[in-house]
Amino acid sequence: MSKSDAFENDLLKLIFNGIAIANVADNSASSPLTNLYVSLHTADPGDTGTEATSEISYTGYSRVAVARTTGGWTVTGNSVSPAANIDFAAMTAGTGGTATHFAIGAAASGATKILYSGTISPSLAVTTGVSPRLTTATTVTED
Repeated sequence: MSKSDAFENDLLKLIFNGIAIANVADNSASSPLTNLYVSLHTADPGDTGTEATSEISYTGYSRVAVARTTGGWTVTGNSVSPAANIDFAAMTAGTGGTATHFAIGAAASGATKILYSGTISPSLAVTTGVSPRLTTATTVTED
């Protein structure tokens, strides 16, 4: 079963921008999310994974909060991308690795639900002194 293109766009705007879908869904919870959290992964966390599945680990790393607004995310057509580059802290020590995937979830830490995930292309080699960056060309697409 599929969704119409218009509803796919509305759904992305609801999740990423907090914009209600008239007569279907709203953002009037007592404390709606104000941020979504982006994580880096050394392998695909998969459909059953969490934000902690294959999450990269190095000294200085933490998930990055991105505002759940039109200032944080750009929704166009049936795709969403960050409105600005997403910069992670530089690796100061640890194992690092190659970030091949990213995920978007609702929590700053823990084994929490992934809302969307995708492949990083090209992948990011993270070593001491490197500050990983996802650019505005990073997209998630409803299909």
